[in-house]
Amino acid sequence: MSMKIRLARGGSKKRPFYRIVAADSRMPRDGRFIEKLGTYNPLLAKDSEERVKMDVERVQYWMSKGAQPTDRVARMLEAAGVTPKTERSNPKKGTPGKKAQERVEEKAAKAAAAAEAAAAPAEEPAAEEAAAE
Repeated sequence: MSMKIRLARGGSKKRPFYRIVAADSRMPRDGRFIEKLGTYNPLLAKDSEERVKMDVERVQYWMSKGAQPTDRVARMLEAAGVTPKTERSNPKKGTPGKKAQERVEEKAAKAAAAAEAAAAPAEEPAAEEAAAE
C-alpha cells in the first residue's frame, strides 16, 4: 500500500480550506484517509501562523513508514524546516510568454533611446566649447 501525505479539500465554493492527511494513494482526494496531520488555510496572510498547522512528529512518523509528501506538502515541510530544501528545475514554466518578451524588448529599446537622448545634449555644449577655443 503506497502512502501519500497530501491535501484534502474542504470549505465551501470560493473559500478553500485544506486538511493535511496521510492517505492511501489510491483513495480519492477528499475521500478516505488514515490520519489527519494538520490544516492549511490559503486565505490567510502568508506570514500568519494560522495558515499552516501540522503535527510535525506524526508527519515524520509517516515519512519513516514510507509515505511520500505531494509537491505542495513538501514545500510546506521545507518551510517548516522538517525536510531539507530540494532544488526544482522547470525552466519552461518560468520563462515569460512571447508577448511579455516583446514588451521587455520594447522597454529596453525605449530606455536605451532615452539614455542616448539624455547623453547627446550633455555632449553638444562640450563640443561647442571645444570648437570656440
